Amino acid sequence: MQSVKYRLVLALCLVPLVFYAVAFQGGALATRNYMNEASLQASSALRLAVSALSGHLSRYEPLPALIADHDGLKDLIVHPDDRSLRDTANVYLKDINRLLESSDIYVMTLDGNTIAASNYDQPASFVGQNFSYRPYFQDAAKGNQSRFYALGTTSLKRGYYFASPIRVDGRISGVIVFKVDIDSIETSWRGGEYKIFVSDPEGIIFMTGSPEWLYSGILPLNSERLKRTQASRRYAEAALKPLPITRSALDDHELMTMNTADHREYLVLSHYMPEADWTVNVLMDTASVRAQARTTIIAILLFLCLAGLALAIFLQRRARLAERMRMQIEARNELEHRVEERTADLALVNQRIEEEIAERRLTEQELRKTQADLIQAGKLAGLGQMSAALSHELNQPLAAAKTYADSAAMLIDLERVPEARDNVRRISGLIDRMASISRHLRNFARKPNEKLGAVALDAVMADTLEIVSARLKTADADLLIDLGNNVGMVKAGSVRLQQVLVNIISNAADAVEGLADRRIHVSAEQQEGKVLLTIRDHGPGVPAAIADRIFDPFFTTKGVGKGLGLGLSISYNIVKDFGGSLSVSNHPEGGAMFRIELEAAAATQEAAE
Repeated sequence: MQSVKYRLVLALCLVPLVFYAVAFQGGALATRNYMNEASLQASSALRLAVSALSGHLSRYEPLPALIADHDGLKDLIVHPDDRSLRDTANVYLKDINRLLESSDIYVMTLDGNTIAASNYDQPASFVGQNFSYRPYFQDAAKGNQSRFYALGTTSLKRGYYFASPIRVDGRISGVIVFKVDIDSIETSWRGGEYKIFVSDPEGIIFMTGSPEWLYSGILPLNSERLKRTQASRRYAEAALKPLPITRSALDDHELMTMNTADHREYLVLSHYMPEADWTVNVLMDTASVRAQARTTIIAILLFLCLAGLALAIFLQRRARLAERMRMQIEARNELEHRVEERTADLALVNQRIEEEIAERRLTEQELRKTQADLIQAGKLAGLGQMSAALSHELNQPLAAAKTYADSAAMLIDLERVPEARDNVRRISGLIDRMASISRHLRNFARKPNEKLGAVALDAVMADTLEIVSARLKTADADLLIDLGNNVGMVKAGSVRLQQVLVNIISNAADAVEGLADRRIHVSAEQQEGKVLLTIRDHGPGVPAAIADRIFDPFFTTKGVGKGLGLGLSISYNIVKDFGGSLSVSNHPEGGAMFRIELEAAAATQEAAE
C-alpha cells in the first residue's frame, strides 16, 4: 500500500516537469519543423517570381543592339539636326515600341541629349531631354551593353532600361535605350499568399505587391546610400523612407517583424539576381506557422492529461485492490480461528468476496477497452492534405512553347525575322498562360478570388486547338467542331475554361487512338440562359464501375507513368467555380460524352468589364 502511494505521489511530482518540457522544448521543436516546411513552400514562390522577372527582361535584352544597326538611326546620329531624318526616326521608334510592347525607346547623342523617341508626340516626350547622368548611358557610351532600373525623371514611371551603343563606321556615335514596363509583373503579386518585393543594392524597395512599401528602405538610409542613389537619380524626386522593421533569426531562417499596428512577423527568403543587380524577396506570414505549433503542443498536452488521468485511475484501482486483499487476509485469519463456530458466516463472506472480485474484473475490462478507444482516437486525430503537382497542367503549354521555339530558330536561319518574332510573342503568351495555370492549380481545393466575366466560346476553342493540335496529330484523330450560330459568350474564365477543354479533348484523343473511328465531336447549344457544351468520342466509353469515381483526385485507368489522375478532377472543380456543372455518360451509339453546362453571358458584359 505504501509503495502504491509513493508511486502516485512521484507521478504527480513529475507532471509539472513533463508539462514544462513539452510546452517549451516541444514548442521550439514544433515551431522549427513547421518553419522548415513553410520555408520550402516560400522557396517555390521565390523561384517562380525570379523566373518571371528573368523571362520578362530577357525578351528585350538583345533588341537595342539589333535596332542600333538601323541605317535610319545611324544617319540621324551623323546628322542630328536634320528634321526629316528625325521625323522618320520618331515614327520608326514608335512603331517598334508598339510592336514590341515596350515602354519607351529613344536615341541620344554622346552628350546625353535625346534626339528621337517613341513618345515624341506625348506631353512627357523624351525629345530634348538630357540623360547623361544615368549609368546606363555612361556605360553604353563606353561601348558596353548596359542595364539599369529606375523611376523615370520625365515620365515618373518605373522601368528597366537596356542601352546599347550606336556605331557608325566602327566608331561610337550615339546610344539607343529601351525602357521596359514592369507594372504587369508587380500587379500579379498583389493579393497572393506571399508578399513579394524587389530591392536594390542600397536596400530600397523598387517593386512590390504592397504599394505602401514602395521606395522604403529595408537597410538604414545613411548618407552614403542616399548619396549613391541621388547621384544616378534612380528614383527621381520620390520620397525615400525607412521601412519600420526588426530583423531576427530562428535557426537558419531569417525573420522580419513589421513595427506597425498589426505587428506582423514574416519569414524572409531572398535571391540575388546579378544580371539585374537587385534582390527578390518573398515574405511569408509566420502567424499560421506559430498557430500550428501551438495547436500541436496543446494536442500533446491534452493527450498527456488523458494519459495521466488513466494512470491515476489505474493506480487508484490497484490501491483499492491492495486494500481489499489486506482486508480479506485479515478476515480469513479471523475466520480460521472461528471456523468451527462461524462456518455459515464464513461461507456467506466468501460468496460476497467472489461477487466483488467478479465485479472488479468486469470494471478492469471496461477500463482497458476505454483506454484502447482513447489511443485509437488519438491515432486518428488528423489527416494531411495533398497538393496537386503543377507539372500535369504545364506539360501541354511547355510542349507548345518548345514547338514555337524550334520553329523560331528555323525562321531565324531563313532570315524570316517577323515570323520568328511572332513565335517569340506566342512563347511569351504561353509563359503567361503557364503562370496563370499554376495559380489556378494552387487553388484547386478552394474557390479562387478571381472575378468571372463574359468569355467568347469560339476564341477559347481557337486557343485550345493550338495546344491540343499536336496531341490530335499523334493520335491521328479528327476534331469536328460545331459551336452553332447563336452561342457567343459564357460566364467563365478564359484560361481555366481552355484548361478544361484541353483536358477533356486530350482524354478523348487517348480514347480513340488506334481505333478505326477516331472522330471527336465538339458541339454547343443554348438552352434557357444556359450554354451546353458537349465533347463526344467514339472510344470504348466509361465503364459503369468507375463512372462514380472518374472525377476523384488521383483516380486514373491509365498505366504507370501515363497520368496522375488529376485532369478530370481539376476540370470538375473549375466548372463548379464557374457556377456550372460537368458530367459524363456513354453515348447510345458508343463512346464517352462529357457535358459542360455554363451560364450564358451577354456580349455587353465583356465590354463593360
